Amino acid sequence: MSTTYNFCAGPAMLPQDVMKKAQSELLDWNGLGTSVMEISHRSKEFVELTARAESDLRELMSIPANYHVLFMHGGGRGQFSAVVNNFLGENGQALYLTSGSWSKSSVEEARKLTCDAQIDNLDIVENTNGISQVVIPQLNEIDKDYRYLHYCPNETVDGIEIFDEIDSPWPIIADMSSNIMSREIDVSKYGLIYAGAQKNIGPSGLSIVIVRDDMLNLPCLPQSSIMDYRLAVKHDSMYNTPPTFAWYLAAEVFAWLKSKGGVDRMANTNRQKAALLYDFIDSSDFYTCKVHQANRSLMNVTFYLANEELNSEFLKLATETNLVALKGHRSVGGMRASIYNAMPIEGVEALVEFMKEFAANNR
Repeated sequence: MSTTYNFCAGPAMLPQDVMKKAQSELLDWNGLGTSVMEISHRSKEFVELTARAESDLRELMSIPANYHVLFMHGGGRGQFSAVVNNFLGENGQALYLTSGSWSKSSVEEARKLTCDAQIDNLDIVENTNGISQVVIPQLNEIDKDYRYLHYCPNETVDGIEIFDEIDSPWPIIADMSSNIMSREIDVSKYGLIYAGAQKNIGPSGLSIVIVRDDMLNLPCLPQSSIMDYRLAVKHDSMYNTPPTFAWYLAAEVFAWLKSKGGVDRMANTNRQKAALLYDFIDSSDFYTCKVHQANRSLMNVTFYLANEELNSEFLKLATETNLVALKGHRSVGGMRASIYNAMPIEGVEALVEFMKEFAANNR
């Protein structure tokens, strides 16, 4: 079987070592003679798994003791509404910074649950000569008392990443669905971090929530019990049956990441992978990237062919070369190579070689 490199933005490829281990344990996990999918989430064995998963994640991200780690339902979108219901209360206001498709979706969801006056929105992307760049305003000059500021550090669709820490007078909530554990961050700078699992953690359906103690004192709105952070804390993320197989795979991914040297070592590899692809794109007149160098995502490389009539042929031949899922999101077009932690550098090298050959044959 030839190697296939999967550049899908999500659900994304998982580490091959993790998938092989899951395959070997599918029918007999932990010597129990049954699958991890078939045992009680309250059994001693599964509770030990959850404790290990949390411990490994805390170590990988250097999560302080005054933060709770929750394994929840709903993916990233589920947290759009959970954030509002958990923290905004009846009369609270929140500021949303938008830099692309996902942060805009979070605003739309927030406004469904509140009156428009409760949600302020600042677009922080400037477009100059077709190149997108993030420009963050002086937030300290805004004369409002917000419950929180929400933003998305990495826009999966647009290929835009915000690397600078935001200086905010209000608690910061970050949607890190597509860049969690891809590089080191200071968790203590955030009131809450959430991430859908299906990019750097595991399969879809699970979300990770990292929430600071004091955030749970904010007034909340009526909401469903399974999305209530306070109940999740009280019941160790098991108020009802959690997505157990996704939790198991997440635990294996955390262990795999530790075996690779942790987040710092992975960040070095991610920078190498991204530089390899961006440097080639910049050196070519056949391909172009429309994101300013300061905000080019390490995880989602968006690019365009000079002749877009060749898009279909590019994708067809790439698939035949076992380079799959390179089509850009329908809202922006072009191409997108998602190179999350599980993508080996060999996959990026293979993509660059293909792109060179395709350009040479189609001038």
